[in-house]
Amino acid sequence: MSFKEKFDGYVKMVNDGLENILPSTHTLSERLCESMRYSIMGGGKRIRPVLTLSVCEMFGGNAKKAIPFACAIEFIHVGSLIHDDLPCMDDDDLRRGKPSCHIKYDEATAVLTGDSFFCSAFEVLLLAKKIGVSETSILKACSVLSKMSGIDGMIGGQVMDMFIEENGANEKIVEIMQKRKTAALIQAACCLGGIAAKVGERDLNILNQYGLSLGLAFQACDDILDVSGNENILGKPVGSDRKQKKVNSVSLLGMGKTKMKAKKYTENAISELSKLPNNQFLMDLTNFLLHRDH
Repeated sequence: MSFKEKFDGYVKMVNDGLENILPSTHTLSERLCESMRYSIMGGGKRIRPVLTLSVCEMFGGNAKKAIPFACAIEFIHVGSLIHDDLPCMDDDDLRRGKPSCHIKYDEATAVLTGDSFFCSAFEVLLLAKKIGVSETSILKACSVLSKMSGIDGMIGGQVMDMFIEENGANEKIVEIMQKRKTAALIQAACCLGGIAAKVGERDLNILNQYGLSLGLAFQACDDILDVSGNENILGKPVGSDRKQKKVNSVSLLGMGKTKMKAKKYTENAISELSKLPNNQFLMDLTNFLLHRDH
């Protein structure tokens, strides 16, 4: 099976899982159900949930049992994108070529849709018990996802991004921001796949380091694409950081040093991955994400 066929197979598993989990209707919250479906089923490459499923299979686990974990990751990710697009944050009118949630509906609905995804992610994790995942694994997954999504992870990184110019930006601060805002959820995706497969602490630590390096390289490439004028991997309209004069690796270090940074973290990610068994798909996925045309 080719890389693309396997990747597409994982994406189908994720999309089918999301269709089964998403609320289709609710007497008192039809608008919320509609906005959730609009936001999560309208595109996206599903990189994070694919990482979860592929890591689980890499260790011999059953990917079907990891689907609730993968969907929970995607819930957190999409909720964060909805909030990022709000006028009080990045103020983006488009997401994946379509009107952002607050443009399609309204700001209040967008805020509540993002909130609903954050809350529902942990409800989704608990659904894994119905398909035979142990309570110990579910609790461990909840612990990892909550930490990587909160003040020490994604949300903390978003706060840093909003106020980084006021507090003074340098290379170290920007990297801390990127570790939280981007890499933390990628780390969580990798670790949840390992937890679903019941890996030991050694392998979980390797997955954590792999996800960290992958996330930092991913963000460096994203910054390069944002400036170079191509669509980035998230489908976000390019040039928005430049238009808003936001601090990123390119604006701080320049294009040459940012490319070196992307290369360095790509090599680190591959080095960590080489310590794990059955890694060919993830090697291919790493190259797909980080060595694409700029």
